Amino acid sequence: MGEGEEWVWVRPPMEAEVEWWAGGGGETEDARPLKVQFSEPAKHWTDASPIGNGRLGAMVWGGVASETLQLNHDTLWTGVPGNYTDPDAPPVLSKVRELVDNGQYAEASSAAFGLSDHPSDVYQPLGDINLNFGDSDDAYVAYERELDLTTATVNVKYTLGDVEFTREHFSSNPHQVLVTKISANKSGCLSFIVYLDSKLHHHSSANSANQIIMEGSCPGKRIPPKGNESENPSGIKFSAILELQIGGDDGKVQVLNDRKLKVDGSDWVVLLLAASSSFEGPFTKPSDSKTDPTSACLNMLSLVRNMSYSQLFAYHVDDYQNLFHRVTLQLSKVSSDALEEKRLAFLNQIPVQNKPASDCGVSGLVKLISSKVDSSAKLMDDTFKSTAERVKSFKDDEDPSLVELLFHYGRYLLISCSRPGTQIANLQGIWNKDIEPAWDAAPHLNINLQMNYWPSLCCNLSECQEPLFDFIASLAVNGNKTSKVNYETSGWVVHQVSDIWAKTSPDRGDPVWALWPMGGAWLCTHLWEHYSFTMDKGFLENKAYPLLAGCASFLLDWLIEGHGGYLETNPSTSPEHSFIAPDGKTASVSYSSTMDMAIIKEVFSAVISSAEVLGRSDSDFIKQIENALSRLPPTKIARDGSIMEWAQDFEDPDVHHRHLSHLFGLFPGHTITIEKTPDLCKAAANSLYKRGDIGPGWSTTWKMALWARLHNSEHAYKMVRQLINLVDPDHEGDFEGGLYSNLFTAHPPFQIDANFGFTAAIAEMLVQSTKHDLYLLPALPREKWAEGCVKGLKARGNVTVNVCWKKGELHEACFWSKNQNSLKRLHYRGTVATVTLTHGNIYRFNKHLKCVKTCSVKEGTFF
Repeated sequence: MGEGEEWVWVRPPMEAEVEWWAGGGGETEDARPLKVQFSEPAKHWTDASPIGNGRLGAMVWGGVASETLQLNHDTLWTGVPGNYTDPDAPPVLSKVRELVDNGQYAEASSAAFGLSDHPSDVYQPLGDINLNFGDSDDAYVAYERELDLTTATVNVKYTLGDVEFTREHFSSNPHQVLVTKISANKSGCLSFIVYLDSKLHHHSSANSANQIIMEGSCPGKRIPPKGNESENPSGIKFSAILELQIGGDDGKVQVLNDRKLKVDGSDWVVLLLAASSSFEGPFTKPSDSKTDPTSACLNMLSLVRNMSYSQLFAYHVDDYQNLFHRVTLQLSKVSSDALEEKRLAFLNQIPVQNKPASDCGVSGLVKLISSKVDSSAKLMDDTFKSTAERVKSFKDDEDPSLVELLFHYGRYLLISCSRPGTQIANLQGIWNKDIEPAWDAAPHLNINLQMNYWPSLCCNLSECQEPLFDFIASLAVNGNKTSKVNYETSGWVVHQVSDIWAKTSPDRGDPVWALWPMGGAWLCTHLWEHYSFTMDKGFLENKAYPLLAGCASFLLDWLIEGHGGYLETNPSTSPEHSFIAPDGKTASVSYSSTMDMAIIKEVFSAVISSAEVLGRSDSDFIKQIENALSRLPPTKIARDGSIMEWAQDFEDPDVHHRHLSHLFGLFPGHTITIEKTPDLCKAAANSLYKRGDIGPGWSTTWKMALWARLHNSEHAYKMVRQLINLVDPDHEGDFEGGLYSNLFTAHPPFQIDANFGFTAAIAEMLVQSTKHDLYLLPALPREKWAEGCVKGLKARGNVTVNVCWKKGELHEACFWSKNQNSLKRLHYRGTVATVTLTHGNIYRFNKHLKCVKTCSVKEGTFF
């Protein structure tokens, strides 16, 4: 190798490229750039660009005169391990049950306040990297800022005078550091001041080793810090260390005011930030922690100090793309034939000039317009358009490439905020600027946390779900105490909201949200789903089944003898929704809500299926579950033709309520299906019409998925249009749902769940599966996305799926299973074909569901 050269590597082919291994078939297309682009520095937090490695996140503002990287670490929370039991709860529970049995639902709702507990703790921001360049914000030109989803990198460029400045930012998972490179295209032109700051109790100092060390702590209680208080907080301690590397013959660094570093006359600077905390798990008090966050940061930095920026970047990209490149999606709203007509018509308007064949003028143009661009205007207009402008114009142009971008953005965010060994993705992922964020940024278990992980399986990111399983295991420990003391039941229970300390008791406040002991049960459905997609028997036996069995034990004890010989849950609520009782009073507590029953059916079915796989079907425990499952009340249809939300057909005071809890059995559950329960599907559609299309971002994407399960492409697409609406952060209260300029989804305010819900719902529109069935393009909006291809999605049975379509009709599909033989019924628009998929083989099917090619793949080719 020549001097200054470095080794690089090429990643192996990913599962999305299985078609290439099969040989021939689908056409290739130049991938459109997956970039979230901005025309100016961020003015609001929701204009900034998120980066993260699962644990350490940052929001890059992209300012010119001054830059801010707002930092987060996933373990920074208020509080300490809590006591999630209430010995006074059992008599209150008995009283509530008696009132419900007597039909006194409003009185039961009032009495149920006695079952509530304290609120969750609060997710905290780490701090800021502040960079002051001393330039005028008015003097720069040619500003560009982009988040490149292909490399998980934020890039900022601008020109001052005759100097072009570039900043590159990423958060490395392999090395657990945040990396920033700042450079100029002229020597000696880079000068700035940098320091660390935090809204939490902290102290920072700079040293001659080009480091800034910030040490601090989170509040030991929910009360936020007030100024510089003298008492030493007893909460989680943290450290962040920023280290500078400079390039250039004349560059120098000096310490300012003991806490800042001043860089002068450098060619380039690399900033490395490591962060750590004293958090040792949900059961260890911060005061008992033996972890030294500062030492941990110094150790992390020692491992990367002698690595070049390009080496760090190469490791980062390889790690990230191993996940991100598993799935590709391309959508077009006009067919390739129509595009060819447009292309030829446009070419006929170009004056013919005698130019060398190597000239890139015309050939470059041909390359541009021969790709599947979606409007003739784009063929002639290559001007820059920010992502915010694209969102704003979507109502008119319905650009499918924006749907592609938003689909991949959800996958990018999940990779960036949830990795093996990290905390779960909370209500804001890992990104938060406030010490009192909306809803505490706490994981809410009545839809939001579950939605965060909806894309992990179908979109081929199963590893990203591992933090959820670790979290469930912690909940089971605390939930066993809550179950035993509060309800005198076995097993374990979790309610509506939790936190880093694995809170399992009810929330503070109104039973309409606080009294909901089904949070753990819903989470447990993810355990079985993980097995059904991955077919990992070791996971099922060692992790999933013990947790499922513990949850089912609670449910068996929680169910009591009820009306008409059925088992019932009492008390019961439909999350966050009230009803008008027969006596005309508003209430929230009754018995056997539809969601309760749907979730319990899913859990019991999962336990029975797990026992079958593990050879435990003959146990008395399984027989108990089978008996209880047969005695659960059926889902009922109300007088107006919709799904009944409660056990009785109560009057609904808010028919447009944001929650869709009574439709759980349709999605994400499996007890309502088009083939087996057509009447319930019709009632579910009536429920969706009744609820309406307007709602928060997460509600909109849940509706997308529900309409997709009903194979209603028109209405699923209508929800796509509903979400893609630009929110003004200065007037966000005027909006329901929508997107901010950085594509974060809005409740409002920002909640990340809808970003993940959108990605999962798009996958659901294109591919659906059960244990034995695989549905191709079940909710494809054929007129909107007339041509396209999705590669690398996962179906149950550990089957990788590629699907391509033309003129709104299936063109071909490929299937591949790494280590599992499976029997599948393929479905496409009424045609059904039964096929056997043998592991290690790639199967290619045509539009008639006929297998036209099979080829073998060597073991280990794909991940």
